[in-house]
Amino acid sequence: MNTANLQLEGLYIAVAAITNALVAKGVLSREEVDAALREAERTALTGDRASDGISAANREAIAFPARILALANRMAGESEVPSFAELARTVGEMKDERV
Repeated sequence: MNTANLQLEGLYIAVAAITNALVAKGVLSREEVDAALREAERTALTGDRASDGISAANREAIAFPARILALANRMAGESEVPSFAELARTVGEMKDERV
């Protein structure tokens, strides 16, 4: 596996853990986090890059971080975030539902 992919995997898990901590401390609600990540996904799919003639597959790749973090937010427990593998698999399964 490409080292950059592993670094991104670690970054997603770190951001998910930070988000979970913010929710646990009452700084943000799960709903506020979800709304922000859905806006990020919308921007990824319809923003400037989308109009640059970028392929649908590349737009999906740009939207992946927002999707995986939104899913982590929805699946997080009091102190745990699901594994990257579980989250990525679920995001992939959900892609079929969005099509």
